[in-house]
Amino acid sequence: MDDYFSSEEEEEYCSDRDALDGLENDDPDYDWVPPKGPSTKVITKESLLCAQRGDLRRVMELLSLREHHARTLLIHHRWDVEKLLAVLVERGKACLFANAGVPLTEDQDLSLPRHSTSTVMCDICMEDIPGQITTRMDCSHCYCNDCWTEHFVVKINEGQSKRIKCMAHKCNAICDEAIVRDLVRRRHPDLANKFDRFLLESYIEDNKMVKWCPSTPHCGNAIRIEEDECCEVECSCGLQFCFSCLSEPHSPCSCLMWELWSKKCRDESETVNWITVHTKPCPKCHKPVEKNGGCNLVSCICGQAFCWLCGGATGRDHTWSNIAGHSCGRYKEDQEQKSERAKRDLYRYMHYHNRYKAHLDSFKLENKLRETIQEKVSVSEEKESALRDFTWVTNGLYRLFRSRRVLLYSYPFAFYMFGEELFTDEMTDEQREIKQHLFEDQQQQLEANVERLSKFLEEPFDEYDEKKVMDVRMHVINLSVVTDTLCRKMYECIETDLLGCLALGTHNIAPYKSKGIERAAALNAKADESDKYLPLDFGKAVDFRM
Repeated sequence: MDDYFSSEEEEEYCSDRDALDGLENDDPDYDWVPPKGPSTKVITKESLLCAQRGDLRRVMELLSLREHHARTLLIHHRWDVEKLLAVLVERGKACLFANAGVPLTEDQDLSLPRHSTSTVMCDICMEDIPGQITTRMDCSHCYCNDCWTEHFVVKINEGQSKRIKCMAHKCNAICDEAIVRDLVRRRHPDLANKFDRFLLESYIEDNKMVKWCPSTPHCGNAIRIEEDECCEVECSCGLQFCFSCLSEPHSPCSCLMWELWSKKCRDESETVNWITVHTKPCPKCHKPVEKNGGCNLVSCICGQAFCWLCGGATGRDHTWSNIAGHSCGRYKEDQEQKSERAKRDLYRYMHYHNRYKAHLDSFKLENKLRETIQEKVSVSEEKESALRDFTWVTNGLYRLFRSRRVLLYSYPFAFYMFGEELFTDEMTDEQREIKQHLFEDQQQQLEANVERLSKFLEEPFDEYDEKKVMDVRMHVINLSVVTDTLCRKMYECIETDLLGCLALGTHNIAPYKSKGIERAAALNAKADESDKYLPLDFGKAVDFRM
């Protein structure tokens, strides 16, 4: 399937906001609304440790915990501090700690040394071990260092290093990460580095509000959002993507709709439909046979003759009115209905796909307008004219990109919204027809104005006189406002009248933003000098994102 994020188009692609870089629109007739929605941050290799510190410090200060206990609680609650605090308020501290595998400080004697001073019987290897080579965990269970080390090595190799439990039977306490790191590093330094990397990356891997940028090759960045998971973001590397499913931005399609549409365009489902509509299986070898003449007696390459009307095997002798040894005057309702259904589904898919493909092609071609527009603006600015401000051209081009993208994905949305694959039982046929007419009216209005805006932006205004340029300017400004308004109304229709009435959480869509997809800001990577919770060398040996 064609994709404007494909490698062929990467050089041409640039973000929505690049269209406005360095250009601020001061025209009172064309006032941009500042974007609303979740604030996003780019987490780099340098700022990942700093990002963890903020959440760790908050939990450590609130609950008076050590670092590894705070991390254990946060990993258990997928680094959702608000959820952790809600459990604390609703269920209490004891339940919060027990579920996460953190021993209550009231139940443990903090005066007990980590190493015993006398001989200890290790319940794992069943040997008497000198106390100096044993280790006691926060849960008070004490075993020899060899058994602990082997336990840690096995768990790290199994990928369980973020929550390594105590070896004692039915003990759910999580082992102290400092002890794990120390014992493993004595024998397996590389494995200790791997353990550190897993702990560091747990902030991304286990955090529903943070995800890796899906760029290829990987840029090494992660994106953190603050509020709604259902949004579209832009990484500092320039890639825009849906935060929920990590695919290209596809609003107003829901993630499920886009997944189904992408699969439908990639696989051979429509080829199968075409074969069903235009061929019939041979009754002997069952291979599809296409009719290439007017006679209803057809022959397969295997030599079997059969009737095209009913598909039954026949002899070869025939006249204009009948075939020897065969009569098929009886109506086969199921077979006819199946064929008509396949033909209708194929034509319906082609209708939506052709329009989707047309707008995709237009989007790619209009992306090339950027250089042409800049050249026209440069020529116009050199002229001796009272009209010196040409930001309306750049803003109009940006609005064209944004509106074209909405149109582009509105066709896959309509295909599933008004089809029978997802919402068969949620709407009656009458309700579906009314909603479809409502949506298509808005879609048609948006489409007409987007095409008009595209036409005016392609005008050679650098060759026009001042009066004609002013005329083009007014058309571009007015159409930009109109298309923005129509996009908003379409999203309101989708969220309120279509998906809103169904109350289906699986079909949430990213909200519409006039200023486009939000570019994530860099997270401040400066370490707090007063922060002594995390060791300064924690990230030095970490091989990030391997």
